[in-house]
Amino acid sequence: QAQLVESGGGFVQTGGSLRLSCAASGSIFSINTMGWYRQAPGKQREFVAAITVGGSTNYPDSVKGRFTISRDNAKNTVYLQMNSLKPEDTAVYYCAAGGPLDGKPWWVYKYWGQGTQVTVSS
Repeated sequence: QAQLVESGGGFVQTGGSLRLSCAASGSIFSINTMGWYRQAPGKQREFVAAITVGGSTNYPDSVKGRFTISRDNAKNTVYLQMNSLKPEDTAVYYCAAGGPLDGKPWWVYKYWGQGTQVTVSS
């Protein structure tokens, strides 16, 4: 059964850093583009980053230069390094697999994790 499990969320002050991890079952990790999304209360799900099997990446302007997505194919794990965090980055962050590199629309992604909370205090 396909499974994605996120970890690494938490509470951090403005300007701080966090690294999220997403462990995926091998059956979906090795053949799929992996993505990160976030959703704040009362807001739509937002694309954060994506990475192909070959390592191509894509970010929206809101996180470009601050967030970095990477993948360790030997560990079936994708990471999201988040630096210079801002209060507006506060959201539940979701790992996803099997969608497009541009991240749109979000519902095209086939597999989803349960989410991990990131809270950035001002």
